[in-house]
Amino acid sequence: MKLGIVGLPNVGKSTLFNAITKAGAEAANYPFCTIEPNVGIVTVPDERVTKLHEIYNSKKTTYATIEFCDIAGLVKGASKGEGLGNQFLGHIREVEAICHVVRCFEDDNIVHVDGAIDPARDIETINMELILSDMEILERRIAKTKSGMKGGNKEHAGELAIMEQIYEQLGEGKNARSMSFEDEDAQFVEKLGLLSYKPVIYVANVNEDELLEANEPDFGGNKYLKAVKAIADAEGSQMVVICAQIEAEMAELDDEEKAEFLAELGITESGLDKLVKASYSLLGLISFLTAGADECRAWTIREGTKAPQAAGKIHTDFEKGFIRAETIAYDKFMEVGGSMPAAKEKGLVRSEGKEYVMKDGDIVNFLFNV
Repeated sequence: MKLGIVGLPNVGKSTLFNAITKAGAEAANYPFCTIEPNVGIVTVPDERVTKLHEIYNSKKTTYATIEFCDIAGLVKGASKGEGLGNQFLGHIREVEAICHVVRCFEDDNIVHVDGAIDPARDIETINMELILSDMEILERRIAKTKSGMKGGNKEHAGELAIMEQIYEQLGEGKNARSMSFEDEDAQFVEKLGLLSYKPVIYVANVNEDELLEANEPDFGGNKYLKAVKAIADAEGSQMVVICAQIEAEMAELDDEEKAEFLAELGITESGLDKLVKASYSLLGLISFLTAGADECRAWTIREGTKAPQAAGKIHTDFEKGFIRAETIAYDKFMEVGGSMPAAKEKGLVRSEGKEYVMKDGDIVNFLFNV
């Protein structure tokens, strides 16, 4: 899974990126200190994998990962090349989802590119640049499709209708992701690579005091957070509240110190934990598990994936020669003390065929024959 961190300059993108990936991207108090996208791989925290490792004393333990891409700050006019905008927009096309960092804190020492804090305006600025870029792409695609149909070839008439429908939507200043399509049409739209069609997590960056307010009803009356939440809800996007500065401080701590630090602040989970949960929810992802003396591992798949295709994540031969899946829910496995013989004795291990739809937390052993 590849996520792109975007936003206006000086909203805390690189600070957040450095904190969660420990990748050391440059973070400075001026626009465009990030020119090329910085990339960092983050291990997805998963206590289930850790527990399985302890039970099996496995030689290797592999967690799921997320690739974060810190994309330079966009500005008004980016779709026309302002601030090297075209280059930055191109980087966004390569990610599966967008983490849109929005500044929701006051600090006279950190300049705002537009002079004042206004999350709704900032979000509109970024969204409009994505929309304008998409319109330019669609104009070319529509013209090319029409040209190909002049000879009487109506094969792509349906695709043309979809593109014109999206173009009209974008022309009204509305993003493409607020539109819904049938499965086959949705696959076509995804292939268009439209920026405004990508799912979004709005990351509201606050200071320490405001982070504590975020857990209160109605965000403790915080007008900035309420504004971001209203926009996220209206378009079916996700929203998480983080304090990039606190994340940066925690990045220097080990796991035990980090837990103590969070407890002292009265916070139950880190910003990274929130981002991971939001990402999986937004993209409809789950994890199944494999466990043994050689390796314990989490595998990321889409919700609705059937057993043979899940097996194919491990190796294509597993899918080609799929016979059945021996599986047990992680919670059921732990109820019998993490003992597979005990689980089999109690009839908790199921034998599933080709039509079985995988569940989050399934511990699986795939049987296959090639």
